[in-house]
Amino acid sequence: MSQPALLERPTAPARPARHLRAVPDPASVTPTAESTRTGTAPRGFALYVGIDELKAATSGVSLGVLVEALRRTLQELAPEAETYATVALAPAGAGGRDVDVVRRALHEPAATARAKEEQAEADRAPGGVVVDISRKRVLIDGDSAAFTYTEFELLQYLVLREGSTIARTELVSSLWSGANGEDVPGERTIDVHVRRLRAKLGRYEDIVRTVRGAGYRFDRHADVSIRFGHGTPSPDRF
Repeated sequence: MSQPALLERPTAPARPARHLRAVPDPASVTPTAESTRTGTAPRGFALYVGIDELKAATSGVSLGVLVEALRRTLQELAPEAETYATVALAPAGAGGRDVDVVRRALHEPAATARAKEEQAEADRAPGGVVVDISRKRVLIDGDSAAFTYTEFELLQYLVLREGSTIARTELVSSLWSGANGEDVPGERTIDVHVRRLRAKLGRYEDIVRTVRGAGYRFDRHADVSIRFGHGTPSPDRF
């Protein structure tokens, strides 16, 4: 994994920090018995924001605008505070929630330890089907399946709505929400993706069921397990 590029500019505007997320509200942080016993005390706080350039642009802002807004707010509330910004550089296509990717890229101890635990668990993959949402992969009888990006997104969409029948129109509008009109496939294209998905699932193909005249549904059974990682994604995110 690439080492993060560090940018330290206490007084001048900093280049965009890619991601920031709040730990406990600083206003509520007070010394505890443990911190007193160990001779430690709160000296500041860390903030991670999980957003990339594309998502920022979709919201009508840029990373630079977000960072400078945070800096101005901090300057107004606590002029004496010193600031430090760091850009999180992660491998392209790294799976999982944006904020978790950032925490790992910045080598946050808890996130790093969790990633090692998840990797150890992945190495002990059981038989059957494992849909690993956090790592965006599917294991079939312990082996990684060669799903395309679209095939995985399709399966993930159904998995996150387990037991619900999803219409083809919803799958098209959700999975191709950012596509130009001419790039949006017809509803029957979903059938093609589903057929390819089932072919790769092999003897487990029946976990993706066709509901005649309505759409598709994910049905889990005993030999199927789902790994959401830390922080289960909301279906509304997809």
